[in-house]
Amino acid sequence: MCISLSSLILLPIWISMAQIQQGGPDEKEKSTALKDLLSRIDLDELMKKDEPPLDFPDTLEGFEYAFNEKGQLRHIKTGEPFVFNYREDLHRWNQKRYEALGEIITKYVYELLEKDCSLKKVSIPVDATESEPKSFIFMSEDALTNPQKLMVLIHGSGVVRAGQWARRLIINEDLDSGTQIPFIKRAMDEGYGVIVLNPNENYIEVEKPKIHVQSSSDSSDEPAEKRERKDKVPKETKKRRDFYEKYRNPQREKEMMQLYIRENGSPEEHAVYVWDHFIAQSAAENVFFVAHSYGGLAFVELMIQREADVKSKVTAVALTDSVHNVWHQEAGKTIREWMRENCCNWVSSSEPLDTSVESMLPDCPRVSAEASALCHGTKYTHTWPLPHNKRQEMPT
Repeated sequence: MCISLSSLILLPIWISMAQIQQGGPDEKEKSTALKDLLSRIDLDELMKKDEPPLDFPDTLEGFEYAFNEKGQLRHIKTGEPFVFNYREDLHRWNQKRYEALGEIITKYVYELLEKDCSLKKVSIPVDATESEPKSFIFMSEDALTNPQKLMVLIHGSGVVRAGQWARRLIINEDLDSGTQIPFIKRAMDEGYGVIVLNPNENYIEVEKPKIHVQSSSDSSDEPAEKRERKDKVPKETKKRRDFYEKYRNPQREKEMMQLYIRENGSPEEHAVYVWDHFIAQSAAENVFFVAHSYGGLAFVELMIQREADVKSKVTAVALTDSVHNVWHQEAGKTIREWMRENCCNWVSSSEPLDTSVESMLPDCPRVSAEASALCHGTKYTHTWPLPHNKRQEMPT
């Protein structure tokens, strides 16, 4: 017979409740208090107290991982792929470790965008003060001056940042599968200017200031017995709060608050901001978008807010597993007609590549990507990056 740790911890409380419920009104009041105590205890959180410290390395070398010549993340000693379940039965700790590694991967991709792709990092808002929260995008040197063509890349929602399609693919597959780097290099080789959006970088996190509660009045002239009676309640409340906090947050993780970035507080805001301050100002006669997942929704929102400008400047849009919805986003008839002519959505499907896939929405054509994930950049460059009626075939 196996008895869990949480059962052993709570057993005395359950026994007390069983005994109390047989008593009178006073005992029932105690029972209510015990029930309240039980309701406040999260068993999953209770188990955290046996976790190792949430103290992880801040470099790939510290994790003992590196990317090999094929762009695969491998352990530097064993050569094995990344292992999520580093410690058995400690899912939360393993997840925190994975997230810490993910943050390092994000910085690593930023470095690749600057060093390997020769992109420059541009801070936004463009008129930000020294003290306000800021974000950034990446651009090629000729992004605003290339007179012919400009490519704009927008990733999906979640933890991914500029230059990434999917963090999971970067860690478990390789850099070519999970990053935008193959698209960027191919575009630059073919004479495109490039702008890489960063739609999930909407705020910065800072530690919440600690609030110190002071006594509302000077009670030094009060009798000692009265002061003691007044002080007793706050002290008991703090004792209970500290007891619960011990189980709720045993690692004492910092309490953080979010400071949103002006005019870039959401992916939709970000897309409009970059359009107004960069894309619309570019010299390119033809602008092409590649947008994945939520990036497709952000593009449709951009069209709704800047319809005439987008139509005059954008030649074609390649979507991959886009989650846009022309009904919910209230895209007008003229936008839907333009999307039918100028957009194509490659979706996850078991059908052969480019096979038409039925859609219930009256917007752009949907075709098969012949895959379960559309982030494998090198597999779809034959669509470069146009829908069927405006496609430029490129050598593979």
